[in-house]
Amino acid sequence: MRPDANVDMAEVDALLVGRYGPGAEGWAGAVPALTARLASRWGLVPGEVFAAGASSVVLRCRWTDGTPAVLKLSPDRALLTRQADMLRLFAPSGRVPGVLAVDAAGAMVLEEVRPGTEAAHLPQDQLPDLWAALLADLHSVAPPAHWPLDLRGRFEESFARIGRRLSEPLIGACVGRTAWRRAIRRCETLLDSQEEPVLLHGDLHLGNALDGGPSRGLVAIDPKACVGDPCFDAVDYVVAGAGDEGVEARCRRVASACGLDGERLYAWSRVVAPMAAVAHLTHGGPPAALDELLALSR
Repeated sequence: MRPDANVDMAEVDALLVGRYGPGAEGWAGAVPALTARLASRWGLVPGEVFAAGASSVVLRCRWTDGTPAVLKLSPDRALLTRQADMLRLFAPSGRVPGVLAVDAAGAMVLEEVRPGTEAAHLPQDQLPDLWAALLADLHSVAPPAHWPLDLRGRFEESFARIGRRLSEPLIGACVGRTAWRRAIRRCETLLDSQEEPVLLHGDLHLGNALDGGPSRGLVAIDPKACVGDPCFDAVDYVVAGAGDEGVEARCRRVASACGLDGERLYAWSRVVAPMAAVAHLTHGGPPAALDELLALSR
């Protein structure tokens, strides 16, 4: 393995401990040995680490015949098993990378999406139509009978997990518990009025949609498949307009392109806004974006 100079594995270790607790400490340091074992077993040639975050590490690799692929590793073995199942679920849409191999140790090999540019870096005038085509294909996949995950459960988990951060001084000073309770009430109203739910990607932000080239369009990665309101798979893209063209203006463009209820999509943006504000405070960004997110939360 040749780690990319931009990926600090000590930082990755800290992120993983923050996500999974002390049991994940030192896991990142074991990545080279795990990679070597899997490469030998599967006949892979490993390359550089090109993505790492709070739940996984992703490496470029190739098969011995030169075919490119990516190797994804995580200390959360169940997470990767679920992701592999969800990717296979969406496979008929043609809008997710193919699952090529899975190991119970917490690893899977995926088709590499090429050119792979994140949607955030594509021409913004083209993106609403690209997003519309992506949603149309993803939402055409029928939910399996008795699929256990729905949008209500997705939000219950998110509000509980992110809500714990309100006790942090920086977060709590900007996103108070009153705004958090307001977002929960708005969410419950929308959940109670859902009509014609679809199988959702469930985490479709601009970093989870990659350019698959002219013949394929956008390709979605890292699904958290659940059943619910089709507007939800557009809301992160809409909220990302804060501090740029503005959430309201982007909402109109996206709703029109995707054939979604614009008022409902905007209402979802007000639910998601305080969560986006927490992410903004954590990772930084233009002050104008934070101001707009906080205004949406009121």
